[in-house]
Amino acid sequence: MIFFILTRFHDKKISLPAYFLFFRAAERRKRKRHFLVLAILRNFAILNWIKFMDNEKIILTGDRPTGQLHIGHYVGSLRRRVELQNSGKYSKIYIFAADTQALTDNMENPEKIRRNLIEVALDWLSAGLDPTKCTLFVQSQIPELCELSMYYMNLVTVSRLQRNPTVKTEIKMRDFEASIPVGFFCYPISQAADITAFRATTVPAGEDQKPMLEQAVEIVRRFNNVYGETLVEPSILLPENEASMRLPGTDGKAKMSKSLGNCIYLADSPDEVNKKIRSMYTDPDHLKVSDPGKVEGNTVFTYLDAFCKPEHFGRYLPEYANLDELKAHYRRGGLGDVKVKKFLAAVMQETLEPIRARRKEYEKDIPAVYEILRKGSEAAREVAAQTLHDVREAMKINYFDDAELIRSQQALYDQKA
Repeated sequence: MIFFILTRFHDKKISLPAYFLFFRAAERRKRKRHFLVLAILRNFAILNWIKFMDNEKIILTGDRPTGQLHIGHYVGSLRRRVELQNSGKYSKIYIFAADTQALTDNMENPEKIRRNLIEVALDWLSAGLDPTKCTLFVQSQIPELCELSMYYMNLVTVSRLQRNPTVKTEIKMRDFEASIPVGFFCYPISQAADITAFRATTVPAGEDQKPMLEQAVEIVRRFNNVYGETLVEPSILLPENEASMRLPGTDGKAKMSKSLGNCIYLADSPDEVNKKIRSMYTDPDHLKVSDPGKVEGNTVFTYLDAFCKPEHFGRYLPEYANLDELKAHYRRGGLGDVKVKKFLAAVMQETLEPIRARRKEYEKDIPAVYEILRKGSEAAREVAAQTLHDVREAMKINYFDDAELIRSQQALYDQKA
């Protein structure tokens, strides 16, 4: 009997949560022979599960469903997610629509979030995310995240939240000043709940998100120090390509923004893409073809750094061997912006065409896309529920599951009788 259960557990056919269900059932029935078997199992199970968890690599990342995703999202996160998904290096990958977080600064316009959830899901799938390889879910459908956030709030001070550089920047960008919604202010805490609920070891994010991850790590360490080793400490995975850190808008502004009208969306038609590239910001001092031009700060070349591959030159600009040669010619003069923009347009169309094609296929069956999100949310909730169980147990607020607590208190009152 013991050998059978040990073997099944070692092969992952009996999970640690299932093992504890057996143990609690034995406690309730007060069967000593069950205790004997399961007591032997307990140490074996915990030690092996810890070893398994130490080797398990889990990714968690997401997007706010406030609008269609653009090529800044693609080079900054989407493209990397697909690569990581297909790398085979990660046992689990969770990608979520952060609708709860999006409501912190859109509470009076929930229809915006409701309308754009499907747009983000279509962008995910068209970019190449595969629901058989990763779990796609909706944040608001995991109520356990709210409870975890509440517990973590007790581990963070208001002054610490105020010092978070990302929070400062976001507050300034939204002109909140003193009228900051509490939900928005506490975003670093809810993000820590998102990460820890799924035991994420790796969070792909941009440089601007490092302060948020640092605060999540602080919360994990504080919790584990107070209540015992329970939560997994995450680490950030930054983009490998410097141009992918943050792609500027087509007008040269530091950030793509729908309100500024400087985005190229993944769902844009070929004509829309060409039109936006023709109007892109370049070097304002490069007035004539013969003028020497600046590559640094030139949006066209920044986009080429992010999207161009060596093979593109053979197909669309064979007179140059690579991007370095193109840049050198532009710097010394004799190369016009129109020619460079036409090359960029060809590169972008090749990149976006398969994405547009996949999107058209998914658009034919929207109920199926919602079903992917529903199933993903159900699977994600099971994982979050187990983490919440562990957190409650560590905090000793699992009153109804603690048979020993109930027995000891009964014995105490029996002595008083």
